[in-house]
Amino acid sequence: MLRSQRALAVAVLSAVAFTACGHAGSAPPPAPLAVEVTKAQRQDIGTYLSLDGQITPLQQSTLSTPQSGTVMSVYANEGQRVTAGELLAQLDDSTLRAQLAQQQALAVQAQAQLSGQTLQGNVTPSQAQSTVATATQQLATAKSNLATAKEALVNAKLVNDGNETLYKQGYVAQTSLTASRAAYVQAQQTVDSSQAAVQQAVVALANANATGTNAVPIQNQVILGARATLKSAQAQVKLLQTQIAQCSLFAPFDGVITQRLLDPGGFASPNQPILQISQVAHVYVNLNVPDSDLGNVHKGTPITFTSSSVPGRTFAGAIYDVNATPTTGTLSYRARIVMPNPDDALRGGMLVSVSVRTRFAPHAIVVPITAIVQGATGAAVYTVAPMPAPPGGPPAGAKPGASAGAPTFAQAKLVPVHVGLQTDTQAQISSPQITPGTTIITTRPDSLADKSMIAYSPSDAPKGTRGP
Repeated sequence: MLRSQRALAVAVLSAVAFTACGHAGSAPPPAPLAVEVTKAQRQDIGTYLSLDGQITPLQQSTLSTPQSGTVMSVYANEGQRVTAGELLAQLDDSTLRAQLAQQQALAVQAQAQLSGQTLQGNVTPSQAQSTVATATQQLATAKSNLATAKEALVNAKLVNDGNETLYKQGYVAQTSLTASRAAYVQAQQTVDSSQAAVQQAVVALANANATGTNAVPIQNQVILGARATLKSAQAQVKLLQTQIAQCSLFAPFDGVITQRLLDPGGFASPNQPILQISQVAHVYVNLNVPDSDLGNVHKGTPITFTSSSVPGRTFAGAIYDVNATPTTGTLSYRARIVMPNPDDALRGGMLVSVSVRTRFAPHAIVVPITAIVQGATGAAVYTVAPMPAPPGGPPAGAKPGASAGAPTFAQAKLVPVHVGLQTDTQAQISSPQITPGTTIITTRPDSLADKSMIAYSPSDAPKGTRGP
């Protein structure tokens, strides 16, 4: 570039000398101003928002069991692909299986008892009346036994009192006194037991009378009790079967094993992590969107992103959702992109640079932003117009000398334009005088003005135009 600028300066000086020779005796014209040019192009232009993001698995679970026991087998290793429902690990369940066998036997026994009680049928009214008569007879017998026991107690007391008096006078031996005391104590115990029997008979008669009065089927109560026992035994069987099933660890979804935390022989406590599984056939790209940029990011917004971990590739997608509340302690909102990952190029934890298009103009006329001139009347650009040949001078656009790369001489023309989208390097313009391929001055001295004589290298202007 420096060499071309020097060559252009030399050529300009030569042109000035040549022009001065052609105007002998008059003031020389101003020297042409060296400029750089390019051509207006038709292309798409847009503005973009840059955000930082990170890859996370679509699903990730740390697997454990609610049961405790020795790890018998682990069937998966880190990096291995597994499918939903695949057995991944097994705990020792021998103790639970022994308890299950015992409980199943108890359930069978309870079923037999229920069947036996059901075969007996319900208590009929005549059976209830018979129960009342039996209870009445038992109460009468108990009362009679109590009366007899009381009479025996009175006699035993008289004998014992007499023996004590005679023993003191020396007329009764010690053995006789001991025997009478024992008989007296036995008589008291008989009275007590007889009174208890009377009370039990009274209660039995009351129950029998209640049964007969209300016609309650006594046997149904027995059957209900047997049925409850059976249900309890069956519930214990189901509980043990569930606990045995929980000793097996299955994959909850298709994925890749990303951590193996226990090996065979280790003891697993309830809910202790054994394996970690991640679903990476699709992944999330999580990014934080500042509050000021929320208007540009919403569901369906197209994006592209790159990662230094995957050089040379650009991934395209669309915003899947934007959280309704900001991340705790910030004014940024979490947005997510769901990306297919068939070749596993995207891995959890990768950092990515996300580009979000905020404005877009398709098929626009675009020039370098350095070409825009801000004047009193608004924005404008300088275009290249033919320079009229002075009398006796070289024709318009002539190149002094015949060397390759000689500069082209022309006239600068100031053209007002309307400026649309702008990026760091380019700007969208519109003007009836500018079409794709129009030569535009991009680099110019401050002294450049409308109709100034200019010189530029033809190599600065791109060949052809760029289509949409």
